[in-house]
Amino acid sequence: MKAARRLYATISSGNDVKGKPFLTLEHFVQRSRALALWRDIVRSIHQLPKSSTREELRTFARGEFERNKFVHDLGHIRYLISTGKTQFDSMRRYLEQNAL
Repeated sequence: MKAARRLYATISSGNDVKGKPFLTLEHFVQRSRALALWRDIVRSIHQLPKSSTREELRTFARGEFERNKFVHDLGHIRYLISTGKTQFDSMRRYLEQNAL
């Protein structure tokens, strides 16, 4: 009878079940910040009246997130989130000024 090799939870290859590498704590935190930024953007866009501008803003924001979804360098991720927040704040101020 052959001895069966058992894999225990304590043995880790550094990858999850699908073969993707595990997120580090810092990657997890930055991912949370990116998702929070995305939610803020979507909420703000949904407050606008339905128009082509609303769709263009959502398409632009989604395109930026999609284009950068495979970035893994923490410094670059922090830069992208910071830049995204700055652009979002500018857009929000512009829309508030023009809505009045």
